[in-house]
Amino acid sequence: MPDTSPHPELAKVRRYEAAGFRAWPAAAVHYDGTWLVRLTAGHPAKRLNSVNPLDPGDVVNIEERIARAARRFDAYGRPLTFRMSPLSGVALSRHLDAEGWSVFSESLVMRAPLDDAAIAEAMDQIPLKDMGRFIGAALKVHGSDASLRPGLSEILGSIQPEAGLFVVEHDEEPLATAICVHDGDLAGLFEIATDAAHRGKGHGRRIVLSALKWARLRGAREAWLQVEADNEAALGLYRSIGFSEIYRYHYRRPPEA
Repeated sequence: MPDTSPHPELAKVRRYEAAGFRAWPAAAVHYDGTWLVRLTAGHPAKRLNSVNPLDPGDVVNIEERIARAARRFDAYGRPLTFRMSPLSGVALSRHLDAEGWSVFSESLVMRAPLDDAAIAEAMDQIPLKDMGRFIGAALKVHGSDASLRPGLSEILGSIQPEAGLFVVEHDEEPLATAICVHDGDLAGLFEIATDAAHRGKGHGRRIVLSALKWARLRGAREAWLQVEADNEAALGLYRSIGFSEIYRYHYRRPPEA
């Protein structure tokens, strides 16, 4: 069971959660108290289709608010999903436990100081300007269905901070992709992936460091990312670059889902 004890640095968690919402925007956003409801018809990703509680003390009328959220998710054809960070609090977790909600997909949020030493081995790389070319590369590298192209295009087009789109290629074949969102002094990394046939060759490390160098030159002083807790290869890479865990989150769904 993921850790649901009170978190000592909720202000820090709020900062990264807000940065994540800006960097990876949902198509529709609703607030129910301090529960942030994010829904996206064009893409099924859980972080784009989830309820995100943002205050551990906001636990009034839980059952009524869950029912309202369920109706919104049903209208979008999405399963009701809660994304539980340390901001969700113990009381809500205990309520969901009592109702038999499942727990799945635990992820880590990690950070790394972004100084000259961190990017010493990075290669200079200019981000792609052609969004369509990047999306095609990302779908191939991730092994995703082409039907996700419109949804991914909508997400990328909605990112408000400056976003760098990075691709490592060989003979015009995409090997690895990454998105780096520069937001003030933060550099957020998203959609990092290496083609399954080309893993273990350093392409992931190269593209991450190149993206971070790009953000560093624009004023970013700290890098952060999210990674699934069972992705040992990615965790090993990020730790070797200097990333360390800040906090974790997981998802929950009701028994009927």
